[in-house]
Amino acid sequence: MTPALSKQTLLFTTFSLALTRVSYCSVANANVNSSIPAIANYFGTKGRYEEVNPYLINDILSVNKSLLKPGCTDCTAVHVTAIIRHGTRYPTTKNIKRMQRLYDLVLNDAKNTDKWLTDIKTKWEMWYTEDMDGKLVEKGRDDHRHLAVRLATFFPSLMSEENLRSHRIRFITSSKHRCVDSIVAFQEGLLNLWNVTEVGPSHEINDELMRFFDQCKKFVDDVENNKTALEEVHLFKASAEMKIVQMKMAAQLQVPYNHITPDLVEAAFFLCSYEFAIKSLNSPWCNLFDETDAQVLEYKNDLKQYWKRGYGHDINRKSSCALFHDLFNRLDKAAHEIRFGHVSEAVTIQVGHAETLLPLLALMGFFRDETPLTADNFDLQHGRTFRTSRIVPYAANLVFVLYDCSEGLRLQFLLNETPLKFPDINHQAPLYNTVRETYRELLHGCNFEKECEPSRPNRNCEL
Repeated sequence: MTPALSKQTLLFTTFSLALTRVSYCSVANANVNSSIPAIANYFGTKGRYEEVNPYLINDILSVNKSLLKPGCTDCTAVHVTAIIRHGTRYPTTKNIKRMQRLYDLVLNDAKNTDKWLTDIKTKWEMWYTEDMDGKLVEKGRDDHRHLAVRLATFFPSLMSEENLRSHRIRFITSSKHRCVDSIVAFQEGLLNLWNVTEVGPSHEINDELMRFFDQCKKFVDDVENNKTALEEVHLFKASAEMKIVQMKMAAQLQVPYNHITPDLVEAAFFLCSYEFAIKSLNSPWCNLFDETDAQVLEYKNDLKQYWKRGYGHDINRKSSCALFHDLFNRLDKAAHEIRFGHVSEAVTIQVGHAETLLPLLALMGFFRDETPLTADNFDLQHGRTFRTSRIVPYAANLVFVLYDCSEGLRLQFLLNETPLKFPDINHQAPLYNTVRETYRELLHGCNFEKECEPSRPNRNCEL
């Protein structure tokens, strides 16, 4: 019987095969006449919204109202809450520094003379500057202007000029400049739609809701500032899968393998994704990766989000308790007011971060895989539901629609403008009371102050 191959043996066997494909892939990728990188579906939290909804590529204002049918007759939408991620942004200063190091390495050490690499050396310039530091780009403003128009098209009776003027549309945002700029752009989209030229509506800054993770001491202590909290991510960065990507990239550039660190691999991947997200360019940097490489790098990003914002640690989810209760308090208020024929707050628009949306989704049980994501089960996770590329691209949105129907109130959930069933409820728009019953334990518990109380150190000592 042939003995089982170790993972390290498989690594070098696979790498040998990969090397035979490197020159072919470079030529093949360079000859693809497309404005969309072949790996665009794997950019994780750095991905465009259009990759989630490709029909928007041809018509950015396209909507499919048939998706909103709650499955029952005689239903009228009476309230909408939308929790939205900011639009496309520049890289952070930390990543810009990494990109600069990679660019310097390519200029000074890369020996490959393929056209795409020559183009990087002679035509591409390092235009990212450290002062950009995560600021919203014009594409990000357009993300929100266009989303505003589409949501107003979905819900014309609620997102109306009349409701805006009567202050029945409320705007709440994180204090971060990219979120403030996003919500202003969203308002601009509505004002332009209605040809309103007056000064736009106001917005509230509320970090307790939209940046709850900063306010949760237990999360900050146990996850944010705990070096061991992301151990699975660190292990995967040293895995066989990542080493193959490093080796292939070193071979592509014709530089020594030890010059290519996991951080530089990620910097190249980010350059590809940012050039596309910000400028809609299929950058020559994208030639460094094939689909297999992109799947590995997407998984590395998903591991980070899983263990820092998702199911990896219980406090990740529980840190969103305040936002969860805020949502259901608003829905409860609308459900009560509709009995008297008028809902005071027709629409609530809340703008935050991927770090705002993911914990809330996890708290509510969405995208929970049976097998947790770990450093050593990449091969088993190709069919995972927790894929940030699909869940939280730029301008990702969670939309909760409350309907008044003949048989009672119903609630529909949309993720990125597509209906998604609540976990364990087999109806597209279940009765609101059914949803409340599903989340009964959270509604009667999930106390932010209690959940976020810092862990007490063990003060036991020997007597």
